[in-house]
This record gives sequence, C-alpha cells and structure tokens, in this order.
Amino acid sequence: MAQLRQEVDPSEVGLDAKALDRLDQHVAHYVDEGRLPGFLVAVARGGRIAHLTTHGHRDLAAGLPVETDTLWRIYSMTKPVTSVAALMLMEEGRLSLDDPVAAHLPAFADQRVYVGGSGEDIETRPAGRPPLVRDLMTHTAGLTFAFYQCHPVDALYREAGLESAVLPGSDLATTVEAYARLPLQFEPGTQWNYSVATNVLGRIVEVVSGRSLDEFLAERIFRPLGMPDAAFQVTDEQAGRLAELYGDTDEGGIEPIPGLPLFGRPRFLSGSGGMVATAYDIHRFMELLRRRGELDGTRLLKPETVDLMTRNHLPGGADLRTVGSRPAHDEPGNDGVGFGLGVSVVIDPARTQAPSGLGTYGWSGVATTTFWVDPGRDLTVQFLTQLRPKRSLKLYPDLKRLVHEAVTD
Repeated sequence: MAQLRQEVDPSEVGLDAKALDRLDQHVAHYVDEGRLPGFLVAVARGGRIAHLTTHGHRDLAAGLPVETDTLWRIYSMTKPVTSVAALMLMEEGRLSLDDPVAAHLPAFADQRVYVGGSGEDIETRPAGRPPLVRDLMTHTAGLTFAFYQCHPVDALYREAGLESAVLPGSDLATTVEAYARLPLQFEPGTQWNYSVATNVLGRIVEVVSGRSLDEFLAERIFRPLGMPDAAFQVTDEQAGRLAELYGDTDEGGIEPIPGLPLFGRPRFLSGSGGMVATAYDIHRFMELLRRRGELDGTRLLKPETVDLMTRNHLPGGADLRTVGSRPAHDEPGNDGVGFGLGVSVVIDPARTQAPSGLGTYGWSGVATTTFWVDPGRDLTVQFLTQLRPKRSLKLYPDLKRLVHEAVTD
C-alpha cells in the first residue's frame, strides 16, 4: 500500500527540526483542546519528505488514530486537479483558454449580467462578451455560490435549488445547465468571485474528452502519477481509512456532521470539490506541479503550461482583495495574493498575512485541508484534517509562519 514516509532528516535539506517540532506542538493544541479531531502535516524539500507528523484521531467515537494512509475529503483541493485536466486538453489542441464556454456548453450562449433589483424585480442586460474557459479557471466568469447570501444573484441560486451547488438528485450536466439559466453577477473577466465555475470546467472536460470526469481523471492523471487512492468514491476496502467529518459547536467543541456521499459512485461528479485522497496522493500531485509537469518519467504538462497555470491572471495584475466582488473577499489574507489557473499565487510577499515566498501557489478545502508549493524555496507543504468550521480558525497563517521559521537557508 502506498503511504507517505519521511525520507530525509530536516537538517539535510535546510530545515530546522526544532522549529518543525514547534509547528507540531502548535497544531496539537487544537486537538488537545477539542477544536480539531486530528491532523497530518508533511513538509518536503526538493521533493523529499523531511517532516511528517500525525496526531489525534480520524474517528473520535471509534478511537481510530490519524495514520499516514488515512483518506481525507479534500473538497476544493479538487479544483487544481480539474484545472490540470483542462490544461492537458488544451495542450492536445482540443480546448483553448479563449474558447467561449458556450462553444462546448451551448446552454451558456446569450448570457445576461445583473444590473439591479432583486427577486422578481431583478434587472439584467446582455453580457458585453461571453464567459471564456480562462474565466472559469480564474473564477472571473461572473458565477457564484448560493451560500454567500450577500448578492441578489446568490439568492437566485438558492431559489433554483442550488444551495449546495448541485440540483438535488441531478448529475453534473443537468446542474451545470441550471447555472447557465441564471444571470452573471458581473461582466466576465472584470472581477474575482470564488464560485461553481470549476464544476462548469469539469463538465467541459467531459464534453471535450468524451469521458466522465471521474474516468478522465483516473485514466489520465491518477494512474499515470501513481495516486492509488485519489477518487470520487470510497470502496468497501478503503472505508475503514476514511476520516470522519466534523463541525464545530457553539460550546467550542466539535461533533460529527454529514459529508460528501462517497460510498458508491456519486451521481454528481464535482470538479469543484468531490475528491478524496491520501497524503501520498496529494504529495504526488504537488510533485507534478513542483517539477513543472513531469514526475518519475511521466509528463502530463509542458513546463511552460505549469508556469502559465501558476502565474497571476487577475485583471490588471491585481490581488484577490482588490478585485473581489463581495465583502467577504475584502480580507487581510487576500492582500498580496493573486489567482492563476486553478490556484492562488503570491504576487507581493510583503503584503501577505503570513510569510510567503514570491510565486508560492496552492489551494485549500472547506474541511481545513491545504497545500502549497514554494518554488523559490523548493518547498511543498500539506496539512490535512476534517473540520468544517463555522468560524475561521486562523490556522493557515500560523502554519505558514511556522514552516517559514523552519527554513534555515
């Protein structure tokens, strides 16, 4: 069975073991205080695992510990994987970043943009230009999420039955057509709004490739890279390794909550957030990106394509805070951080909330999972747990600060 293992002493790759111990101790306090069930953290330099820690439980009630082969719901960390799939099709000449979405999904023809009003009195006008594939990858297409509850278009998503981004009982194709019937929040390419866009991108991958999204990812990414547990479902054999999902309580503790439907192939294949994976799988994917498209003799993307993916594509070179379309985007953590083709990208380290190298890229999931690649330091980091918090834990800035303190060269 493929499991992540520490491969080298931290000092051999320019990392301070004592500083990494401080990182472990800091996060362990969250577990010991009952604010996290358990976690895995892994730090690699030059592709070699120099620090690997598991602590706490993957299932509190059953007393099962976090182990290196634990399966995690990675939610939005699925998005970079779907983006790689689309970029592979682009390299094959079957897709272009500048293709109108409607060229592959006709339901997106004649999109309209929000002007004013709400509910039945909402006003729209024809979009100045159609949303493009690149707009989906950069979350600048004008799409949204129902749960934001801060814009009249968000309300239209809820009225359409898209509270959880999927029409109940529907597949990806039907759900994406439901998105297409709703107006855009803003003109495509002008603002950033984190949204259902990667579900639309996943559907384009299906249409262009002629394969379902789970089949395409398995055949073209997971198997070639040696990611044995990465999937959209969990088998009976894997079930015992799946971590329980928790939410926080008003009293400050945590309790189990429902998660993705993973047993049996899901009807809705979410390119935005449907995957499960182990730390080993995630390490393999990070290595593909760190090595600019190649891993162990298998090349999925050209180096130039990975460079393009991990470059800021926001309008005018702005950061997320500057071009965010809703109040929640106006957060200190978005200062100095841009967005590429499926990943965030540090564009001004001096303005970021936590120490970050220029060009550092990655993404996180709603269950408090995250990964990042720091090309300047040749560093990859992943942190995995299973908590969907109602309030921010402020954990990610601490992780980045503590990893930064561990780098000695």
